Amino acid sequence: MNCIVCGSMTSSGVAPWHTTCRYCDYESAALAPRINDLASHAQLNERDRETALRALRVENFQAIVEEAIHFAQPGARSMLDVGCAHGWFLEAARGHFVVLGIEPDAALSEHALAKGLPVRAGYFPDALEEGECFDIIVFNDVIEHIPDIHAALAACRERLAPEGLLILNLPSSRGFFYKVASLLARLGMRGPFERLWQKGLPSPHVHYFNHRNLSRLVSKNGFFPVHFFELPALRVRGLMERLRFTGQSNRAILWAQYVAIVCAIPVLSMFPSDAVVCMFRKR
Repeated sequence: MNCIVCGSMTSSGVAPWHTTCRYCDYESAALAPRINDLASHAQLNERDRETALRALRVENFQAIVEEAIHFAQPGARSMLDVGCAHGWFLEAARGHFVVLGIEPDAALSEHALAKGLPVRAGYFPDALEEGECFDIIVFNDVIEHIPDIHAALAACRERLAPEGLLILNLPSSRGFFYKVASLLARLGMRGPFERLWQKGLPSPHVHYFNHRNLSRLVSKNGFFPVHFFELPALRVRGLMERLRFTGQSNRAILWAQYVAIVCAIPVLSMFPSDAVVCMFRKR
């Protein structure tokens, strides 16, 4: 298949379902989304996952909101959060913008609605009303899950106000943990690599970008880049909950992992993060 970024022929990657582009470093996966598939959801304890991710996501979302305030056009008010999941970003942003969330996962959309958040169940842009537009559209860990990314970007351009802001928060292929997982996969240990691609979960990753090839792709769809910044992939707050979510039950091993990671966090900050935020403005 041809690379969706540069059009070059892609090559086989480190797994049968994985391909890479040697020219622009774009990576893709032949993994099928199964959102709302009961068998897929049975493999995932959503309550434990929420506990594991909440602290990290809430702090990172607050940082994104602050950048959105800075780079949005004067007077920008309306914000759409595509794939809003539990609604944490809506909670962080609603004090500054008039927010709306879209969530295709029925269980998650019901959970967010139960908290009184403005969420519509369904897919983007089908869940929107005709002519409905926004000053800012945000994808938090979502764009890498969408198979037809060109259609999604075209819909963003159509649904953004003039000079509107598109914010893409996503995992980076330049990240330290992704590089380590890729190396281990080449050595035959595919577990960490498959986990980063979320293989076997209801909504696996189908793309992996870095800020350069993503900027090239988005720019071809009627946007220009305005700002890039990294987010911590690990924070001390909530770390123990994330480690427990991995299934480790031995307390001694759990605490050893916790102490080792806490000590490593200052060192890890010297390497590229596994989470990047890319901000674009509609031409």
